Amino acid sequence: MREQRERNFRILEFKENKFDIIGDVHGCYDELVALVGKLGYEKRGQAYSHPNGRRLISVGDVADKGPQNLLALEFWMDQVTYGGGFWVHGNHCNKLYRYFLGNKVRLSHGLEKTVEEFEKLSKEERVAFRNRFMHCYESQCFYLLLDKRRLAVTHGGLREDSMGRFSNKIRAVCLYGETTGVLEENGKPKRLDWAAEYRGKAFVVYGHTVAAEPRVIHNTVDIDQGCVYGGYLTALRYPEREFVQVRGKQYTEYRGCGKVPD
Repeated sequence: MREQRERNFRILEFKENKFDIIGDVHGCYDELVALVGKLGYEKRGQAYSHPNGRRLISVGDVADKGPQNLLALEFWMDQVTYGGGFWVHGNHCNKLYRYFLGNKVRLSHGLEKTVEEFEKLSKEERVAFRNRFMHCYESQCFYLLLDKRRLAVTHGGLREDSMGRFSNKIRAVCLYGETTGVLEENGKPKRLDWAAEYRGKAFVVYGHTVAAEPRVIHNTVDIDQGCVYGGYLTALRYPEREFVQVRGKQYTEYRGCGKVPD
């Protein structure tokens, strides 16, 4: 039986709380590199660094659906290992983790593209990539609390009363947001708008749900602007609360319930 070492959440403090938080990449590696350059980062050694000591954070869902999934994963593994970056678990990241564990998962919703790339590697490359991904995933967590708990970063959602705590229910909200248990016509779970009810002091940055533009409501912001569908890859600069974006190419058709940017 494999030992489970994945973290639940982390509360971190730095001398300089300067972060650039990037939304769902979904294999859009070229757009990711362009955005990081636009933010002022430069490649030094095996990772990107910023002259002002800023750190990169991913809200998860780095791979699946797009054209360069392994490169996008390698980018964030390098940032975590060598660049002082962080990467919270997204539902797609978690699904790949479970696939590598040998669990029964459906090769659908973009995972099939990541696995197809993976299967093209040599046996030695597959072993090395899998081991590296597993180690990196297990070193990260479902949500981060930063800057004296003024900032929270997660993938799907996080209520105020969940901060500093963990349970299976909190884990599900972090990965998928809050859901009703009912499926939409497109097969996706019907979601509850947790952000509309949020009144917490921590500024929550998340992704997962595609919005035409950064959705700021009640001290929360959704920075998934559907890059892989031809929308934008968005970064939130903190503490400035400024947005930096690059336009994405349309690699796949959007089948969600909202509007993709024109």
